[in-house]
Amino acid sequence: MNGVFLGLPVNIWTILAAAIVTYGTRIGGHLLLSRFKRIPPRIDAALNAVPAAVLTTLVAPAVITGSAEALTLAVCLLIGLRAPVMAMLGIGWAMIVALRAAGL
Repeated sequence: MNGVFLGLPVNIWTILAAAIVTYGTRIGGHLLLSRFKRIPPRIDAALNAVPAAVLTTLVAPAVITGSAEALTLAVCLLIGLRAPVMAMLGIGWAMIVALRAAGL
């Protein structure tokens, strides 16, 4: 196979399909939730958990495979208990840059 389907490269078709699926899920969720007068508490709790779940899926692989990332995450968790979020992000960013530059 030469990577062309109906005159367009397969990667273009893949991007278009991903865009359609993404748009469909966003619109579908909006249409579904707009039918409720009030969002039920269980659905509200599930929707509030989504950002933490997405962040976990982004951070967990790096923490498992890299010692610099694991150390930075541990320090950020401790800093986050006392410092403002922007300070934690700045310190975490500086720490991961320094640790990677040091070869960890």
